[in-house]
Amino acid sequence: MIKRIKSWVKKSLLLLGGFSVVFIILSFTSLPYWAYYGLAATDDQLELAPSTIVIMGGDGMPSPSGLMRLYNGIEKAMEHPNSKVIIALPYNEYDSTFQLSLMAHELVQKGVDTNRIVFAANGFNTRSQALEIKKLADTAAPILIVSSPEHMYRSIHSFRKVGFKIVGGSPSFEKPSDEEKLKDETNKDENKVRNLALRYNMWSYMQYEIIVLREYTAIGYYWVKGWI
Repeated sequence: MIKRIKSWVKKSLLLLGGFSVVFIILSFTSLPYWAYYGLAATDDQLELAPSTIVIMGGDGMPSPSGLMRLYNGIEKAMEHPNSKVIIALPYNEYDSTFQLSLMAHELVQKGVDTNRIVFAANGFNTRSQALEIKKLADTAAPILIVSSPEHMYRSIHSFRKVGFKIVGGSPSFEKPSDEEKLKDETNKDENKVRNLALRYNMWSYMQYEIIVLREYTAIGYYWVKGWI
């Protein structure tokens, strides 16, 4: 029995070590970014003006994902002034910050008419949010989903699965600083960065790997459940 346990532990450690090595090696390549970019479903863009814009709430306000989705949603709402804007975020009556109201307030502050804004507050995941929004929007009319890049594929396919016919996505990509502006090709300032591969890029790509693995797991779960 003890030998079996030792053998199992040894194999587990070897597997974990091998995974870690691959994980680190991939962080020095562009593959994590392109896997992340692939989840953004950039080919699934609307050719028609959307009747409804759905802003997926992410981690709420003022989280990074919530803010990025919100500002992208504001941009799309201003581009399409005749569209209804739905904020999809679970409502928590014990939350003193009233995150739905905070998001709506930001939309109004940026020029979106309050009469256009609708809350979808009962969904607790992408599937249930799509089902709730099905009651609020015309499934035959074009609908635009605003969400984080990694969440885009699952969102679009979840909405299609519940019956929406014309679904497009608008992934809220970050806009990082220009890499060349962070470098110092001279020797005038010892505090400047001369090589970003180890100091910045590797860590960013590691984050992409974690995000992609987590989202692929979610997609696999949705596929097994028949939700996409």
